[in-house]
Parts: sequence; structure tokens; C-alpha cells
Amino acid sequence: MTDCDITAFTPVLAAIDVSKERHEVLIEAPDKKRRRRVIVLNNLDEFDRLIGLLRSYQRPVRVAFEATGNYHRALAYRLGLAGFEIKLISSIALARTREALHNSWDKNDPKDAQVILHMMTIGAEQFYHDPLMRGTNDIQELSKTHDMISRSKTELWHRILTHYLPLYFPEADRFHRSSRSDWFFAFLELFPSPHFIAAMNKDAFIKAAWEVVGRKVGKERLLADIYATSARSIGLPVAPDSDAICMFRMILAEGRSLIAQRNEIEARAVAMLKDNADYQLLCTIPGIGPINALTIMAEAGDLRRFQHHRQFLKFCGMDLATIQSGMFRGQTKLSKYGNARLRRTLWMAAQVAILQRANSFRDKFERYITKDRHNTHLRRKASTAIAAKMARTVHAVIKSGEPYRPFFEGTIHSGRTLL
Repeated sequence: MTDCDITAFTPVLAAIDVSKERHEVLIEAPDKKRRRRVIVLNNLDEFDRLIGLLRSYQRPVRVAFEATGNYHRALAYRLGLAGFEIKLISSIALARTREALHNSWDKNDPKDAQVILHMMTIGAEQFYHDPLMRGTNDIQELSKTHDMISRSKTELWHRILTHYLPLYFPEADRFHRSSRSDWFFAFLELFPSPHFIAAMNKDAFIKAAWEVVGRKVGKERLLADIYATSARSIGLPVAPDSDAICMFRMILAEGRSLIAQRNEIEARAVAMLKDNADYQLLCTIPGIGPINALTIMAEAGDLRRFQHHRQFLKFCGMDLATIQSGMFRGQTKLSKYGNARLRRTLWMAAQVAILQRANSFRDKFERYITKDRHNTHLRRKASTAIAAKMARTVHAVIKSGEPYRPFFEGTIHSGRTLL
């Protein structure tokens, strides 16, 4: 093969600095000494103009950009649809490289495009998997919306516990057991103040609240306890038609709406993924339920692309890192340079797994803390180790295509399962 043939297969490099209104594009062609700078506005006509310009070189095209909010998604989809190779640049790597090349913290769009192009030439790129083209867009949107609603519900729940209940019904705090339940919000919506309950006789209160509290063991005893507590409550005596009670009920209605939305998303997720083989495999692992499985699939995509579990751990930010210089060696800890939502999901799944009766996660946790069960630092290290084990197990189960088997988790390497 001659030098001309090799040059013909050398790709055109396009470095894009993404922003909300416009994109700074720097193009480098193998047979051109001068780079071409193009400004592309964030609209379809401009995208088509850029695609036509890149195709005019009649060479393979490799495009790289730094993920910027969601502003890169539309452009990346169009470029991928055009058949170009799409790469992703790490935000941290871009910042460090910019400082090293220019010896300055100064930042602007043309400079960032130059740094991205430099990183492309040295191969400092990452794979970009477009969710819409990979068929994971719906899963991602379900997962992210569920996360946003859960966060909003938690924030509202804390607002009720720290503001409204101390004012109007301080004693009600001990009657709730789980923030996932709708009955407590429904009960407070009906009886936002204990003085409303105390104004009724006991039988009338039990009859009015019977259906609201749902199915409970010892329901009559619970309602009798609430009635007795209400008679000696220190809550502020506000009028039933006051604006304060109106605002309290408005917040409670919002909380019930968020719970209903969350439940609807969970039902849609189960219906969507019930026939998905990877979803079924993930749900066999202790600590992983429908939402944790949904989040793992949404954030990690196809886990089979990670040849070794260490690659998946690094993707999650659960790989170990140590700062060392000369004779100094720092403490080894998680790098946390990875997908934060995925790392949090694996941590939560590990916490659920160690609370279950018998599995290898709990067995490892118990062995880890056996020296000093009350040492908080040791328990934290044990939880971190279990979260890493959860990540390895998730990778092994998907990679092997076999369901979880207690005390037999392993990693996949060269087609073999390593215990």
C-alpha cells in the first residue's frame, strides 16, 4: 500500500466545542496545512451545512466533543446518522490538558476546540454511545424522570417533617414508617391538625379514618392511639378554613401526586423490561429490584462492551486511586471519576443486599467487620467493598448470561468464570 493509499484512509478530524446557541468547529484534513474554523448555529439548516462540508472532503470523518448538558445530543445524533465516527472528550481531561498546553486557566470556545483537536490527535478520546441510536433512550428517560421525581418527593417530605408537622401536628411523626406510602399523606390531608380529631368522638374518628389508612395490622389500635395522642397534642390551634391549613393541604396534595407519578413510572418500567433478558438477569442479584435494574441498564448501556470488570469499575468511578510522590504515599480510595448515578445505585443495592438473610454480600460484610463491629470507619470500608463486589457481580452476570447463584459470583475473563 502506497503513501497515497494510506492518506486516503486517514480521517478528517472535527473538534466541536458545544454551547447552547452555537458550536465552534475546528476541522483538520490530512492534506491541508491550515485548519478550518466553522461556526455552526444550533438549528437543522446549520447541521446540514456542517454535514455537507465534512462529506465534501470525501474521507472518513471522526468527530469529538465535550458533553455539555444536553446541548450536544441533537448535533451528535445528526452526525452519527450521517455515518461519522463520534467520540467523547472527558471534561476533566479537557480542563487539565488546556491548563497544561496554555499554562493558564483562561478559557474560551476557540481555545477549547483547539485542545479537543489536540486530544484527538493523541488518542485521548472516549466512546460515545448515542441513546437514541442504541435504543436506550426510553430507558434513560424513565430512569432520569424517576430520579427527579424521587428527589422532589424526598425534598417535600423533609419540608413536611421539619416545618409543617412541628407547627400543626408534632406527634404525628412517630406514626409514619415509610415515605413510600401514600396513606400518611392522605391521613394528614384529611386531618392536618390534631384539634380536628379531638373535636370528634372516638368512634366517629375511627369511622372517618378507617378507609384512609389502608390495610394495616392492628388498624383499630393504631387509630385509637392517634386519637389519644391528638387529645394531648401541642400543635398550634389553627382554624380549619385558615390559609395556613390550605397551604399545608396544598403541599400534601403535591406529595401524593409525586408518589402517584413515581408509582406509574415504576409500573411502566416493569412492563417495558419484563421480557428483557438483561433485566431478568439483574433482578436475580440480591439488592437489585426493578428501579435499580432500570438505572443500571440506563446508565451503563450494554455491559458486554466492557471486556474486564475493572473497565466497568472505572466507568462507575469505583476503581482505586492513590496519590504518590517521592516517599509520600496517600491513602488508597475510590477515584469517583465516573458515572455518579450508577455508583450510587450500586451502593444502595449493596446496602439492601447486606440486610438480607443469606447471601455472599452479607457474608463478606460480616467477615469484614468481625474485628470491630462498632468501628464506623471499618463499616464504611466494608460497605465500599460490597458496592465494588456488587459492580463485579453485575458485570459477571450480564457477561456470562447466567442468573445469580449464591456464593458463586465471579468475573468473566477470556470466556471463563473466575471465582
